[in-house]
Amino acid sequence: MTQIQTVEIPIDQFEAMRHCDIDQMDQTQAGEIMGISRGTVQRLLSLGRSQLLGAILENSAITINLKKSEETNVSMCTNKQQRRNGRRSS
Repeated sequence: MTQIQTVEIPIDQFEAMRHCDIDQMDQTQAGEIMGISRGTVQRLLSLGRSQLLGAILENSAITINLKKSEETNVSMCTNKQQRRNGRRSS
């Protein structure tokens, strides 16, 4: 029996994709909410999308690492209203 490969996506890459692709924010808005620059959001989007698409094409499992972040000040916003208002949950 073969073992399914797992692709782990860090929380900051996931959050960048969620803000830009699901919440339809531009990179500047996402950066403000995440507390990072627009350029960093762009890099996180590129890395996250590449990993996500690669996992789909390779039929791999996808996990979101809620503890691993490239940026120490990025936290996940769990409330949609908080994300829209630019407030992060503590």
